[in-house]
Amino acid sequence: MKMTPLDIRQKRFEVGFRGYAQREVEGFLELAAAEFEDVVRENIALKEEQRRTLARLEQHMEREKTLQETMITAQRISDDVKAQAQKEAEVVIAQAELQAEKIVAGANHKLLELVREINELKRQRSQFESQVDSIIESHRKLLDTFKDAQSPDVSFFLKKSNEG
Repeated sequence: MKMTPLDIRQKRFEVGFRGYAQREVEGFLELAAAEFEDVVRENIALKEEQRRTLARLEQHMEREKTLQETMITAQRISDDVKAQAQKEAEVVIAQAELQAEKIVAGANHKLLELVREINELKRQRSQFESQVDSIIESHRKLLDTFKDAQSPDVSFFLKKSNEG
């Protein structure tokens, strides 16, 4: 049975022959009830403080749990971001390498075209020089032929004009 300070105050004892002094018993009971009342109040206050402390502890534990989950999530996100950045970097590098290869291939192609054009121009120049040489030679021969052919005829005409 649970006892309260009121139970102590209201407790009555039978009066017996040569029993305890009634005033002394009542004084002790009053003192015990007052002390018990203080203990009950203190117990209630401590229980309330314990309840508040447990509530705060529970809040802190919830916050800690939330923080741990947040840290785990942040770590995962960080790892994902790093992995994604690594993948993107690899893609960018691969694209840059591909583009560089295309540029080099294009430059090589252009170089080959220029070399072909230069060789073609050299060939055309050589051909042109040959043609010019051939034309010059042909004109020289023609001139020589005219010189040879005109020299006797001119003297022939000169002789005829002198005789006449």
